[in-house]
Amino acid sequence: MVSTNEVESAYQVAKERYAELGVDTDAAMAALKKIKLSVHCWQGDDIHGFLNPDQELTGGIGVSGNYPGVARTPDELTGDLHEALSLIPGKHKVQLHTIYAVTDKKKDLDEVGPEDFSYWVDWAKQEGVGLDMNPTFFSHPMVKNNFTLASPEKAVRDYWIEVGKKSREISNYFGEELGQQSVNNFWVPDGYKDNPIDKLSPRLRLMNSLDEIMKQKYDEKNTIEAVEGKLFGTGIESFTVGSHLFYNNYAITRNKLWTIDAGHWHPTEDVSDKFSAFLPFGRGLMLHVSRPVRWDSDHVVIMDDALMRITRSLVRDHELDRTNVGLDFFDATINRVAAWVIGARATQKAFLQAMLAPIDQLKQEENTYDFTTRLAVTEELKSYPFGAVWDEFCLQNNVPVGTDWLNNIHQYEKDVQFKRED
Repeated sequence: MVSTNEVESAYQVAKERYAELGVDTDAAMAALKKIKLSVHCWQGDDIHGFLNPDQELTGGIGVSGNYPGVARTPDELTGDLHEALSLIPGKHKVQLHTIYAVTDKKKDLDEVGPEDFSYWVDWAKQEGVGLDMNPTFFSHPMVKNNFTLASPEKAVRDYWIEVGKKSREISNYFGEELGQQSVNNFWVPDGYKDNPIDKLSPRLRLMNSLDEIMKQKYDEKNTIEAVEGKLFGTGIESFTVGSHLFYNNYAITRNKLWTIDAGHWHPTEDVSDKFSAFLPFGRGLMLHVSRPVRWDSDHVVIMDDALMRITRSLVRDHELDRTNVGLDFFDATINRVAAWVIGARATQKAFLQAMLAPIDQLKQEENTYDFTTRLAVTEELKSYPFGAVWDEFCLQNNVPVGTDWLNNIHQYEKDVQFKRED
């Protein structure tokens, strides 16, 4: 166990070091505490959901591994989320999908409404968290040849339009009940495996379907929509209807949020560079923090260079107020609760390190062409004792410091998760 005295002693040294650069570590921790991560529920159950948990995953989605202790029921999943949230500093949100409805009778996706999420709202109130929403456009027989909202079949489009409309009702319900704006994120898997003849018609159909879904007006203090593009996916290697440019334009022309998933881009692209190119024109961002390996593989987030570029861009350009930060990964090769904690804490660490910099001073030197100082200071900052500030942040938020949180996970495995295999 890390002692409180050791943490506070190290923090005082770090505080003085950063103060020499004009950086207020207390102010940085206060700013970090305001960032609410949207933690994705589907890491806990391998995206099975509760409506039809035996349905095969489709839409280019797959989960690897069979680590023991997967959540199988609403109570198991919320129990796991509670354990994870108790090890992540601050108060956050939880993302849901339509398939996580809790109902006592058989319902199809287009029949699921707010009444089927009262379980989650009651839990969120008890936990003190907000809820975000994602309509489920995958793993269903009505996904016809990799098409939903852009399908050439009107009956298919109509079915998924209703799913989208219901999700907006649910998201509005979350906002009304919890007093926090609920972001409703739209991602669809539509596309072709081989080269299409007609690229325009599917995009027109997708645009019209989304417009139909968005017709009903809701108070944006309760809910707001975000649209998420993709580079490609399994089964749609040659043509993705909902490409990044398509949704960039849709978000700007419809005054919606644009969702940037860090795993949905070509590996050589710098995702963080998209923020400053979009935000002068767009409403705001929904960010899905993920970690691709070669392509969209949704590995557990770590504090790597890509994540650091993302957080630095948002902090340095003062765009956090216009950005919703969510997590999106799924890994069943390790403890699923630990995956949440590792990814969330890595994201928070990256934000903190980005905040622990004399940003205004560096901008001034940049504007006066003093690139020498800019490079020298940013390089020296890499070895500054930000870890001591992170430990203090954990201590102040009553969560374990360092790797002490792993003791909680091992005990939770023994007492709860491993017993599910009996």
